[in-house]
Amino acid sequence: MDNVPSKPQAEPRSAYKAFRPISTRWSDNDVYGHVNNVVYYSWFDTAVNAYLIEQGVLDIHGGGTIGLVVETQCNYFASLAFPQAVQAGIRVAKLGTSSVRYEVGIFGEGEFTAAKGHFIHVYVDPITRKPVALPSDLKKVLETLL
Repeated sequence: MDNVPSKPQAEPRSAYKAFRPISTRWSDNDVYGHVNNVVYYSWFDTAVNAYLIEQGVLDIHGGGTIGLVVETQCNYFASLAFPQAVQAGIRVAKLGTSSVRYEVGIFGEGEFTAAKGHFIHVYVDPITRKPVALPSDLKKVLETLL
């Protein structure tokens, strides 16, 4: 029984270091009347990349590195639906030489995550697509999210 992973649990807002508002859209809802699962992955990407752009460490048009997603996962705990406003909580769980594991919690109006997940970016040269060391300014910002 020691090797059985524990069941994922919702987490409080205090588990996250930074927050981004997310606007739901009419098209986010599926036929069942709630935000479709694939939308959450878009929210993860949007929250992290917008945060990095605001911090001045991501230049999507002329930067020297790009982050490629190599792994992603999400657990769902409660439904969200348009026109509900949501927030994405962001933290860094692991900071490597060329990679980062971002963890994102999606919140409705409550104290606990409606969903939470992660994705791993490997930062690469935009031309060769070979892994490169995290730029020092990016690493400095990411360390604040640990």
